[in-house]
Amino acid sequence: MSSSRVRFGAIFLCICAGGAAALALLPADVAQADGSKAGKKSRVAIPKKLIRFDDGDTIDIRWSKGVETVRILGIDTPEVQHFEHDLPYAQPFGYQAAGFLRGAVAASDKVELLRSGEKDRYGRTLAHVLLDGKNYSVLVIRARLAEGPNPKFGDNGMPEEHAACLAAAAAAGPVPFEAPWRYRKRMREVSAWMKANGSYPRVGGDTAKSGK
Repeated sequence: MSSSRVRFGAIFLCICAGGAAALALLPADVAQADGSKAGKKSRVAIPKKLIRFDDGDTIDIRWSKGVETVRILGIDTPEVQHFEHDLPYAQPFGYQAAGFLRGAVAASDKVELLRSGEKDRYGRTLAHVLLDGKNYSVLVIRARLAEGPNPKFGDNGMPEEHAACLAAAAAAGPVPFEAPWRYRKRMREVSAWMKANGSYPRVGGDTAKSGK
């Protein structure tokens, strides 16, 4: 074998080894973000610094490849104010539920996402959130800051977690707030009236004019 071929082979092996090392050094959240694709069930750790909070049943995870919006399964919490979603007023207990989620995550050493492999019609990942191995949905139901699962949506392929949420809801009893779906419906009607009368606030602070 010629010396040039020997040198080429050595260079090729170095390139391959370097590529493998580079892959090993990729941020862990790259693989985690890829797992958000529909049809893939997965359980991944979430660095707390990547989590952004909204209400009591939704979070954003800012992976290196993009933001994954997660609709937490097994619960429906009272609404917070969202002008862009026809929620001009916060629902009673909405901010308490949002604060419960933020505090529960802050107090946990390990946060994990248990993806169902499904997405909702808004493109959000449907998943359970585990805090030190405990299902957050069960915790917030026990605190009476969330309604339990809606039977019409099924268990999303996660029967054990679904059953745990149902049991927690049965034990917790009636919640002290209006059903969030009913509140959303009522706020859509309020928002439509406000927009028609030019009194609906814009995100920037102005009011929405009729016909726009």
